[in-house]
Amino acid sequence: MTDATPVNGAVAHFLSLTDLTVADLADVLARSADPNPPAELLKGRGAGLIFEKPSARTRNSTEMAVVQLGGHPVTIRPDEIGLGEREAIRDVARVLSRYFAVLGARTFAHKTLTDLAEWSQVPVVNLLTDDGHPIQILADLLTLQAEFNTLEGLEVAWVGDANNVARSLIEGSALAGYSVRMCGPDGYRFDDEELARAVGAGANVTVVNRPVEAVAGAHAIYTDTWTSMGQEDEAQRRRVAFAQFQVTEALLDAAHPDAILLHCLPAHRGEEVTDAALDGPRSRVFDQAENRMHAARGLIWWLVERTDGSRTSTSGNGDLSLNLAGRSGG
Repeated sequence: MTDATPVNGAVAHFLSLTDLTVADLADVLARSADPNPPAELLKGRGAGLIFEKPSARTRNSTEMAVVQLGGHPVTIRPDEIGLGEREAIRDVARVLSRYFAVLGARTFAHKTLTDLAEWSQVPVVNLLTDDGHPIQILADLLTLQAEFNTLEGLEVAWVGDANNVARSLIEGSALAGYSVRMCGPDGYRFDDEELARAVGAGANVTVVNRPVEAVAGAHAIYTDTWTSMGQEDEAQRRRVAFAQFQVTEALLDAAHPDAILLHCLPAHRGEEVTDAALDGPRSRVFDQAENRMHAARGLIWWLVERTDGSRTSTSGNGDLSLNLAGRSGG
């Protein structure tokens, strides 16, 4: 293969959860939960982290994950490379592949990410696109596993916008065995065709009309901002549309007795979630935020070893592997 040839699958990438099998997911999560990661995995090597969108948790968690693996993170601002404008994406990918052991990208268009992966000769990690946020879901699964000691059979209620996080949450259900009940206002739900494709791929998702229906018996209530980056001009219209979909302590009371609250942050307090719910005893939101770092570390560890062709044993969460081992798919 010459440097002018797309890599086309010769390198392990993480663009969505559908890139993983059930066994892969168990391996990644076990590594993420391992308190003793290989501290010299990336010794003398770096990670190039491209950000078209601003970030708090994604940048800091990923940079620290790279440091914990012995590497050097380099964050790259959009004005420094201008993907597809100042310079062709294929050229950026081919150049950065010569500097770094792994690339991460937080982009608007998902195609920007897939174009990077097509030409990169090192692993590319989806740090968020408009289509999905799979690394967030890895952190969420770590959070759920810590709380319930299993993922199989859990019920997760999504209350709010059908956005990129929700899409990745649904994808994860096909691998980990939990179910998703979605609830949001008309006009802000996934269309029937997309839901049918997800179900056809093994996802366990249903749609209900009222928040109290969504949370009934749910082990986790998950919400997100009603207005994502790039939708600021819709903010007032969305506040009106979503007014009946706020997560409150009363709504949490209608869920499973051991239910927890999840939110990927940043939160618009007083809109999609109340202060009392976000700061209350059932909130695991800040555990989620910490788990972003652990998930990034486990994922990068897995991707680099898979691409390098080497393997090391993991001493991580053996129970998790057992909990997922019986599931087929991928």
